[in-house]
Amino acid sequence: MTMTTRIDIARYQSPIGKLSLAMVDGKLVHLDFENNDDRLHTIQTRRFKNLDWHEGGTAPKSVTDWLDSYFAGRLMPLPMHDVRMIGTDFQKSAWDALIAIPSGESRSYAGQADILGNPKAVRAVARANALNPVSIIVPCHRVIGSDGTLTGYAGGLDRKRWLLDHEARMARKAA
Repeated sequence: MTMTTRIDIARYQSPIGKLSLAMVDGKLVHLDFENNDDRLHTIQTRRFKNLDWHEGGTAPKSVTDWLDSYFAGRLMPLPMHDVRMIGTDFQKSAWDALIAIPSGESRSYAGQADILGNPKAVRAVARANALNPVSIIVPCHRVIGSDGTLTGYAGGLDRKRWLLDHEARMARKAA
């Protein structure tokens, strides 16, 4: 008998567009912009087999509280106890390195590879960041090109710029 995994989809209205939140067994497994639902389906179909998709799900309160606070300009501790990150060991280490980038700061892909102790892994880091299933909470938007330019973000460069500017304003207020 083939096992089916139920994936519940909730929607969250943010200042930069509606977000899709996907949960399995009550844990957030994916957060992305609604216009990236094809990406959601592709990534989660690789992680779970025989998915049973359900619209109208409810995201964990810790996640929606965190998003409310973040978009209001206040930082709270990340709700990682209600997030389930599924990936290879390398991907998980790359995502942990993203979480370690302070809000209001950015890092290059090469800088992230250096922190992981593998300076030649720039492309692998970029690929891991591209497969980050929990956008914003795991802040892949904080990674920029070595020359300081904004590069690659599944949500689009305008949203990446908005997120970085928003976090810079939060950091200035906190200082």
